[in-house]
Amino acid sequence: MIAMILISTLLGATGLVALLWGVKTGQFDDKSKFIDAARFDSEKDLQDAVLMEQKRKAFEEKKKKKKKNDGYRPAD
Repeated sequence: MIAMILISTLLGATGLVALLWGVKTGQFDDKSKFIDAARFDSEKDLQDAVLMEQKRKAFEEKKKKKKKNDGYRPAD
């Protein structure tokens, strides 16, 4: 049991050190991500994104209305 605790602690510490090293050296920085996304999106892709956003908003509104009406019980 002690060996498992020591090994898991060592692995966790190694992972944390690797994460901190990656952040410090800029391994997760992607400076051209948003520029490339805007440059290579076609009009059809943008229209699809707008349509998906509208569907998501409509679903959330429907979910809110349903949640609001769930507490209704007619008088006996």
